[in-house]
Amino acid sequence: MIGEKTRVHRPTMERVRRRFEGWRASRPEFSPIPEDLWALAVEVAREHGVNAAAHVLHLNHTALKKRVQAAGGPVRWRRPRATFVELPAPSSSLSPCTIEWENAHGAKLRIYLANPASLDWVALSRSFWDAAS
Repeated sequence: MIGEKTRVHRPTMERVRRRFEGWRASRPEFSPIPEDLWALAVEVAREHGVNAAAHVLHLNHTALKKRVQAAGGPVRWRRPRATFVELPAPSSSLSPCTIEWENAHGAKLRIYLANPASLDWVALSRSFWDAAS
């Protein structure tokens, strides 16, 4: 029909995982992964990253990475997105405090501040997150 919009259904990680599970449950022993499943795995890896897709789909990381590269797509390593953190405006009346940060890689930072108003919060947070990546 003219003017009708078609939806493009992108595979979700969960749907692709279920497809792999179904294939693994019914496949002949030692049979290779079908190309249509590899194509879905590549598409999911482009969206969520090779490491995450290989882990969830129980695939060889290197094999998946090569297929993503061969498909012309960049191998993206998805970095966790920072969430917004609102810090109080510095004032001379802030009392001493301890701040603890932990990023997705497990790096931890604990700071005891006797005078929080004297700290450059932006520089501190940038140095921590950039050094941990």
